[in-house]
This record gives sequence, structure tokens and C-alpha cells, in this order.
Amino acid sequence: MSKKPFDMKAMPGQQSAVDATRAAGRVAIESAQAITQINQQATQELAAMIQRRVSELMKTQDPKSAFVYVHAEVLQDAAKEITQYHNQLLQVLKSGNQELADIAETMIQESKADLIHFVNEATDNAPVGSEAYVSVFKTSFNNALQNFELIRAAMADSFTNFEKSVENVSNLSGQKGSSKKKG
Repeated sequence: MSKKPFDMKAMPGQQSAVDATRAAGRVAIESAQAITQINQQATQELAAMIQRRVSELMKTQDPKSAFVYVHAEVLQDAAKEITQYHNQLLQVLKSGNQELADIAETMIQESKADLIHFVNEATDNAPVGSEAYVSVFKTSFNNALQNFELIRAAMADSFTNFEKSVENVSNLSGQKGSSKKKG
């Protein structure tokens, strides 16, 4: 009836999915830890800067010179700190996004290979006389593979668009920071 025994090797595919999920989780945890570290560092630096500035501000007797000092020194330093903080966060997001894109691409390629192998095994073991059904099935399967490729391309585009959005936000904040310095 069949040419060779039907082989269902589901465990490697399941293990691959588990590994990909673990890798994605690791990326999320590492990104969260990096952001937490950036936040702690920024908080410590801000507290130290505020303490220094308040102590310097308390030494001034003239309100006008205090205003000039706050405007010239404190606000510009704060803007620099915010820009630096923002750039660090964007770098973490971009790095995590790239790792997730790589994981997703690998997972898609492995799933596609497993599916092709499964279909080839199934059609090789088709009963004699079912060639017409096998042909229709393979045609449908090839159409599904084309859709699979469209999904992969859409996923790649979404990761690219996210990265462009991050860059646009970075560029926008850089322009705002430089326009404040000019004004």
C-alpha cells in the first residue's frame, strides 16, 4: 500500500519552537535589564547633578544671575542628559529588535523546511492511484509556500519599519535638542 513507513518527527520541531521561545524570552529579559540599568544610572546622575546645581544656586545672591545660571547651565545640561538617556534606550531597543528579527527568521526557515519534509514524506507514501489528489495537494501546498514567503517578507518589513521608527524618533529628538541650543 505505501512505499515506505510514514515518519512523524514532531519532537525536533517542538524543541525548535521551545528554543526559539526561550531565545525571545532571553532577548526580552536582557533588554529589560539593560533599560533598568540605564534608568538606575540616569537617576543617580540626575540626583547628583541636582544636588550640585542646587548647592551652586544657593551660593548666588542675585536673582538675575540665578536665572541666567539656571537657563545657561542647568537646562542645557539637563537637555544633554535627556538626549544621552534617550539614545541609550533607543540602542537597546534596536539591538533587541534585531535579535528578535533573527530569531523569527530562523524559526520561519526551520518551520518551512519541516513542512516541506512532512509534505514530501506524505506524498511519497500516497497510495497507488492517488496521483491526481497528490498533484492537487502539491499545487495547493506550493501556493501555501508562496503565502508563507509573503508572511516572512511582511515580518521582515515590520521589523525594518520598527527600526526606522526608532531612528526617526532619535533624529527628531536630535533636531529638537540642536534647535534649542541655537535659540
